Amino acid sequence: MQPDERLHLWIEQGSVNISQLFFHNYKQLQIEDLDAMLIMQMTAFRAEGNLFPTPKDFANRMHLTENEVTVILQRLMQRGFLQIVQSRDEQGVLHEVFSLSPLWNRLTDKKILVKEEEEEQEDKIEEGELFKLFEQEFGRFLSPMETESISMWLDEDGHSTDIIRAALREAVIAQKVSLRYIDRILFEWKKKNVKSMADVERQAKKFRTTGVRPSEQEKTVRVKRVPFYNWLEERE
Repeated sequence: MQPDERLHLWIEQGSVNISQLFFHNYKQLQIEDLDAMLIMQMTAFRAEGNLFPTPKDFANRMHLTENEVTVILQRLMQRGFLQIVQSRDEQGVLHEVFSLSPLWNRLTDKKILVKEEEEEQEDKIEEGELFKLFEQEFGRFLSPMETESISMWLDEDGHSTDIIRAALREAVIAQKVSLRYIDRILFEWKKKNVKSMADVERQAKKFRTTGVRPSEQEKTVRVKRVPFYNWLEERE
């Protein structure tokens, strides 16, 4: 038995945890989220000994009708991710069973693994450029503690490099370039569920249009000002 065939057999028998490999790559295979959930339900049925669950079995576990389940099963078979094959039980009786071997073949394809490695390399390059940007704005090399703080924003807090760049830009605009100030910005953004650049722009616009209370004279003259928001001050 070839190594690839052995891996597929182990996966089919439930001896290998494929969740990480599957979840990392099913989007790349253009599998819809709902289809992915049905696939995971199918692996759960297999682990329970049900090798050919019916649409009714799936519908009992999911927010889907039997017809909707049937459509998804047909789509997975048409796209070459799912097969119906014959298998003999312990008594030698032939039964039809679902096989996800075609999907496992795609997931273990070298092209997918290479693509994942390329994406990881791109992430490392982006992170390296982020550290260089901080050094440019600080006008010096970062200390080990500062480097660790930025790494924690990425790895533990889950901020993207774009969001961290935006926070650094806010600190530069406010002329308060320090990690403490930037950390406060990121804290406020995370509290307000800021995850995209569009969210950043909305928050920045909101703070700069509501951050100043003009005097009565200013209201009369209508002088337009763009205030700097002090992220170190609490604001409800």
